[in-house]
Amino acid sequence: MDKFFRLEQNGTTVKKEVIGGITTFLTMAYIIAVNPMFLEAAGMPKGAVVTATCLTAAFATILMGVYANLPFALASGMGLNAYFAYTVCGEMGIHWSVALLAVFVEGIIFIILSVTNVREAVVNAIPKNLKLAVSAGIGLFIAFIGFINSGIVVGDPATHVSMGDFRSPTVLIALFGVLVIAILEIKKVKGSILWGILSSSVVAWIYAAFNTETAAGLMIFLPDGIFQFHGLGEIFMAFDTSYLTDISKIGTLLSIVVVFLFVDFFDTVGTLVGVASKADMIDKNGKVKNAGKALLVDAVGTTVGAMVGTSTVTTYVESSAGVAEGARTGLASVVTGLLFAAAMFFAPIFMAIPACATAPALIVVGFFMMQNIGKIDFTDFTEGFPAFLTIALMPLTYSIGDGLTYGIMSYGVINVVYNLFQRDPDKKKKVSWVIIILTLLFIAKLLFLH
Repeated sequence: MDKFFRLEQNGTTVKKEVIGGITTFLTMAYIIAVNPMFLEAAGMPKGAVVTATCLTAAFATILMGVYANLPFALASGMGLNAYFAYTVCGEMGIHWSVALLAVFVEGIIFIILSVTNVREAVVNAIPKNLKLAVSAGIGLFIAFIGFINSGIVVGDPATHVSMGDFRSPTVLIALFGVLVIAILEIKKVKGSILWGILSSSVVAWIYAAFNTETAAGLMIFLPDGIFQFHGLGEIFMAFDTSYLTDISKIGTLLSIVVVFLFVDFFDTVGTLVGVASKADMIDKNGKVKNAGKALLVDAVGTTVGAMVGTSTVTTYVESSAGVAEGARTGLASVVTGLLFAAAMFFAPIFMAIPACATAPALIVVGFFMMQNIGKIDFTDFTEGFPAFLTIALMPLTYSIGDGLTYGIMSYGVINVVYNLFQRDPDKKKKVSWVIIILTLLFIAKLLFLH
């Protein structure tokens, strides 16, 4: 293992990688329950989607480990599955088999872009301060998700968000988990985040055992069994190719593909850069380690996922939880992938881990990722302001991709304008052609596609 994954070279051990892999799995295991819930709304059989979700996550994450040697996990992306179910299949009235075809086409395009190094060029063109901002922004974003999942932060029609009820069981369970993690962190106990999730889950299940109806209203359930498995059945390779041969329909298909492509591209880039920054996987030239391989795995994962029967697969920001526990190599990804494979057969247990039990991990990891904010140069407006927009808009738009979009777009506009008014050639900023092209594309996208 040390030779294959270069553990010693990366300053890690088998124990750290295993703990990191388990932690990443537990923080994203909710997708086993959430993704089938979304796709069932699109008309797909829930049991088959559970299997497809686990199988795809296992395949893509293990491939990330053995091919790219990175501690990044992949699964069907949140947001993209909602667009699949409620916009494409709901509002547009398109059958899920056509939506799966759009995801498949998107994956093929991504493979081409990855093989030709276009995606890697985009990752490496992002300036250092923006890379650091992405890490900090993701920190705020996942902490925000944790606060919402626990009920600490709730929606409000007047102020948009407000403080939740402190007496709520979900809030108390989450705060208990945060306290467990904090105590173990202070005591330097390894696997503190993992223990926080497990202890919160046990408390939640105990509460559900004595207050079944109230707990159900809070989405806390006891496992309804141990073993359960469903075949892929009708969703395997279920592509409706009629849209490819019908001129009147191909435009609709392409418009769906473009949205999938755009959101997935920049969500993945943002997550990759942010988690890599936290894990010190960015070299002195600002390039992400093995970025090309990681992006190719992401593209292959999406393509295979569509074939198996699930929505767009993307790299998960929850990978940062494993990184925070010390994961630095692909061995952690292999562990995470194997757990997803096991989850196909023990889905009831993993589906019973409530959101309030994983919330403490997201909140604490958000704190860890925010530490990069101190490295950003806010004294230079041309660097600091785009970084600020990136950090602020990720949680406020509830999208890593949107935050990165405004960050890159503002960086391109501000620095091009700065160069126009800067008469001293030595003081002009070096703006990558990739950033300029992306800026123009983002402006066009916001004007015509948003």
